[in-house]
Amino acid sequence: MNVQSETSRNFSRRGFLGLTAAAAAVPLLAACGGGSSSSSAGGTIKFWDMPWATPAYNDAAKKITEGFSGANNSKAGYQIIQWNNFYQTFSSAIASKTGPAVSTGGGFQAFQFEQQGQIAYADKVVDALKKNGQFDDFLPGVLEPFKSDKGYVAIPWQLDMRVFWYRKSLFDQAGVALPTDWASLLEAGKALKRIGAVGFGTGAGAGNNFGNHSMIMMMVNNGGGVFTKDGQLDVMNDRNVEAIEFLLELHSNGIIDPAAVSYTTDNMSAQWKDKKIGYGVFQAGAAERIGDTSGDFAVASPIAGPHGDKGTLVFPNNIMMYKNTPSQESSEAFLVYYMGQLKELWRQKLMAALPVFKSITELPEFASNANNVKIVKEWQPIAKTFAAQEAPSTPTSLSSTAAKP
Repeated sequence: MNVQSETSRNFSRRGFLGLTAAAAAVPLLAACGGGSSSSSAGGTIKFWDMPWATPAYNDAAKKITEGFSGANNSKAGYQIIQWNNFYQTFSSAIASKTGPAVSTGGGFQAFQFEQQGQIAYADKVVDALKKNGQFDDFLPGVLEPFKSDKGYVAIPWQLDMRVFWYRKSLFDQAGVALPTDWASLLEAGKALKRIGAVGFGTGAGAGNNFGNHSMIMMMVNNGGGVFTKDGQLDVMNDRNVEAIEFLLELHSNGIIDPAAVSYTTDNMSAQWKDKKIGYGVFQAGAAERIGDTSGDFAVASPIAGPHGDKGTLVFPNNIMMYKNTPSQESSEAFLVYYMGQLKELWRQKLMAALPVFKSITELPEFASNANNVKIVKEWQPIAKTFAAQEAPSTPTSLSSTAAKP
């Protein structure tokens, strides 16, 4: 048996944690390079949106946008902003006052632009949602991360969540039960390894953030997190160290594929599709992504950490408003209108991400997907943002990190 020295173990875990801290605290501009655009003018609310799914999504979102008609005959225009260099696109446009009045974008960019004094707070939108009933329709906990000490910086509209998936046929072949906690995850991983399958699928190749996310997911699953309650960086707390040591134990037992460090998201998808991974971290909508909706590839239930904690990582993507607008009232009216039309995107099955409204999860088009139903029922209630450990809102250091599809 190859036993690591204490020096080697400390170096390894601190190396892992250092990478995690860097990934969490430094902007990971996952980005979108849109063209230049004229400012919102002439009473038209300019809405910038990202390619969150196939082109059919953007077609539908454009149709919704152009269907808006506000007071004084105000209208809205739609523009797609690509992910490549998206943060630079937004920053330069906002600085030159040629940016949008309303936009989607990186999961945390509203907080950074708030620090720059560019965000229009959404408190009146929240009040309007309370009046029309949509406030009570929010899934639990999705709105709170956007409340700053000055107001709501944005309104959530979809959830990008990290969950465990598994291959039923590989577990049957290995003759092992699905994990319920870390100890049984280790044992299941060993059994899967014996049949030549990966027991903890992840990846950290070019453009693939699942390696980073899986580490933070396990920290959150252990009651840890990247930040303290007051938003200070806190990577080396005991729960985080314990989580990374467990991942190192999985690695030392050959349960994590050594080649995973080079896997792109497409590589991960191919590994799952080819039945080389038995259990691991992926996103909602993964079955459709890899092209296997047979039921053999399915969402697992959450597992408990060694202290009984359960949790996972979620990115609540949002819609934000900017101060540079022809009419703040029109921006607010557009955002209220757009939130009311979101159901059409899931009704047409255009979104892989999860909705923020309970009523959308009850649509036949959504409820017919057993994996979606399980994620909403079992994973969403325990999901936390990067600002785990019950921090009141997302730390500014994460503000430009994007959760893209």
